Amino acid sequence: MTSLFSHSVRSEMLALYAIENCTIALFVFALLPVAAAGATPSEMAAAAGFSVLVAICAGLVFGAIGLYRPTALQGLRPSAVRGVTGVVLLAITVSILTGILPFSRGPGTFGQALTAAIAGTVAAMVLARFVFGLLRFPLQRLALVGQPEFGIGDPADPHRSYLPYEVTLALPVGEALLDAVERGRLRAWRIWAVVAPSHAPLAPATQKRCGAAGLQVFTEAEFSEYGLNRIDIDKLPEGWLASANATKSSAWSDALRRALDIAFALSLLILTLPLLVLTMLAIRLDGPGSIFYRQERVGRDGRTFDLLKFRSMIPDAEAKGAPRWATRGDSRVTRVGRFLRLCRIDEIPQVINVLRGDMSVIGPRPERPGFVEQLGAIIPHYHDRAVVKPGITGWAQVNYPYGASVEDARMKLSYDLYYIRRRSLFLDVLILLSTVRVVLFQEGAR
Repeated sequence: MTSLFSHSVRSEMLALYAIENCTIALFVFALLPVAAAGATPSEMAAAAGFSVLVAICAGLVFGAIGLYRPTALQGLRPSAVRGVTGVVLLAITVSILTGILPFSRGPGTFGQALTAAIAGTVAAMVLARFVFGLLRFPLQRLALVGQPEFGIGDPADPHRSYLPYEVTLALPVGEALLDAVERGRLRAWRIWAVVAPSHAPLAPATQKRCGAAGLQVFTEAEFSEYGLNRIDIDKLPEGWLASANATKSSAWSDALRRALDIAFALSLLILTLPLLVLTMLAIRLDGPGSIFYRQERVGRDGRTFDLLKFRSMIPDAEAKGAPRWATRGDSRVTRVGRFLRLCRIDEIPQVINVLRGDMSVIGPRPERPGFVEQLGAIIPHYHDRAVVKPGITGWAQVNYPYGASVEDARMKLSYDLYYIRRRSLFLDVLILLSTVRVVLFQEGAR
């Protein structure tokens, strides 16, 4: 793992990102007509600038659609589908940029520049991923200590919560682990890391022996945070918020974050204005009821506010007043509302809440007072999420599907608290990019 601005990133994904985008820049430059002999220094500089611009755009677009997530690289089909989508989006992005900034494409026609950009990108992607072996890249393998043993490929594997890693081996005691290390069993099965219970970490001598064998060693709480990018809420001490990044922000950083929220909200409102008008018309034609839906939600420090969304359910969907979880195939959702939810269009009016200061662009999902009271009584540290403003999107929203149970709420809280502990502008950018993937591929919508 590599730490970037307090956020843990898979080292092999970071290496792929760097190598692939450098290769894209080189291939695009080689395919431009200016690469031929006789080009002037200014022409060469313009071509190099265009090539770097394409590589930067490719990195952002491919990152946004999930091409640098380990689970998206399992087999040819997932990579191919996302790769084609990414190339199409890249072509659109490069076309817009070269139209706005014609000087950036270097000597040659618009068609030559666009052809070089797309052909160079595709060739570089195929080469880089072939070299890395990522079209069939195996998930990193784990050995769990202190759990019942099972074999490779056991259909009763109870460790799906460790994805995107593969739990290859589970050992009941630490002595069994040491024996497996000595016999070379872990090396033969290409185990990457050993995860021990937080209440019973491995003895120092065992840790040292694992390290000498090239194994990473974690407790469950450490692996949850550093490997899975979420917090083990049952292992959090009471005073943990004092050291969280979100509670140590300065007045300057708060002002910058607020300015970025306003700029983003205004930009989204302006860019989607035609879509908003069509949505309002569709809701009106679909049946009776208001166009917008207002609902009380809990914000920062427990203060309540009225959340604004496009109405996606029938009028009086909760006629008895009791809050209900939304379920898959919910009969209360209208025909238009189903489409709005899949594409997340119903969320766009929340930019008004951002402009009012009730919400931020990025933060935990705002919940209803009834759910907050219910979940706060069941789940430890649930109220800690209120130290920051709720957001339109967030770390939990892009990593876990829509919550419809207490267990879902626990899992989403583990991501929310990770964000609070490690909040940074870098993590905010990752969340915004990941939101594109969630919307585009309709992940977790209900």
